[in-house]
Amino acid sequence: MLEGFARWRSACAAMIIGLAGAAAPALAQAPSLKPLDPPQTVRVAYVPIMKFATAYVAEARGLFKKYGLDVKLESVKSGTEAIAFLDKGSVDVGGIAIVASLWSAWNRGLDIRVIAPGGLDPMTNGPTKLIVRNDLMESGAIKSVADLKGKRIAAAGGPGSGGEYFVTKALESAGLTLRDVQLLNIGNGDMPAAMEAKSVDAVLTSSPYSDQILKAGNGKLLAQDFTPGLMTVVFVGSGKFLKERPEVAERFVLAMAEAARLMQGADFLAQANIDGYLKYTASTAEAIRNSGAVPFDPNMSIPTAGLADIERVHRENGRTEYDKPLDMAKVVDERFVAKAIEVLGKTAPAK
Repeated sequence: MLEGFARWRSACAAMIIGLAGAAAPALAQAPSLKPLDPPQTVRVAYVPIMKFATAYVAEARGLFKKYGLDVKLESVKSGTEAIAFLDKGSVDVGGIAIVASLWSAWNRGLDIRVIAPGGLDPMTNGPTKLIVRNDLMESGAIKSVADLKGKRIAAAGGPGSGGEYFVTKALESAGLTLRDVQLLNIGNGDMPAAMEAKSVDAVLTSSPYSDQILKAGNGKLLAQDFTPGLMTVVFVGSGKFLKERPEVAERFVLAMAEAARLMQGADFLAQANIDGYLKYTASTAEAIRNSGAVPFDPNMSIPTAGLADIERVHRENGRTEYDKPLDMAKVVDERFVAKAIEVLGKTAPAK
């Protein structure tokens, strides 16, 4: 298990850092995709977070239009809502998070496929942190993740949530499982008070709540970067869209790949990009600048091994309706990313 995760971690590092010595094919030598005429409408349901920013930039900077697409970005409250629209065929593409219930739906034959990645977790200094009560660290009761055995850990979301997944990954680093701890479902906003009241021993959370706990002196960082390069959000296409209009899907992914290349390094905060972020999220320019860049792979690689690891964790935690590994062919369709790279060539991310 740990060897498999190590291989996945190494693959993620190579994907994000890139092979600086590899020569990218020249654009002039690559086949082109002509804009569709007449323009084709693509309806996209998305949750308005920064991890779907390639779509915002592609729309705001005219990349979808460049390929003959009239993309309608429609904000929804949750990925579950987007999946319902996809299943009904009322939207073509969804920007969603990978939640535990999706695996069972795919196993039952849900006809949607991952066609492109969203934003990735950073390789280092990731936002998700495991924080232990200050008094437990100072007394020596907890010195490492292994010392969490039998302890109360708060994570938001309940069974099958992203919080549960991250706690599981942290515990695995010390050879523990969820059965070795008391996992409590506590909202992120309530975690600072829970730590101050000593009603929990540790929390898994991110900014601004992690910052509040650390600044108040009620907790100390125990661990982070459990899943470097992880893809927890994706763009999925409905089966109807991918089967009946594959050329439209090709251009949709190609435009987002071009957008990702305009978002590397310092260019992430280019004003033209910020304009797109602000148009499609409720964030502010100040918050975006202070939060740091979200990693987007300029080659739009779909880290299938990471997806398989998420599936494994949820399955082993008993959150799926089945108990055998799911065939990733039911989940991922890499044709469209492959076409984008055929056109654009590979490139290394900006450092």
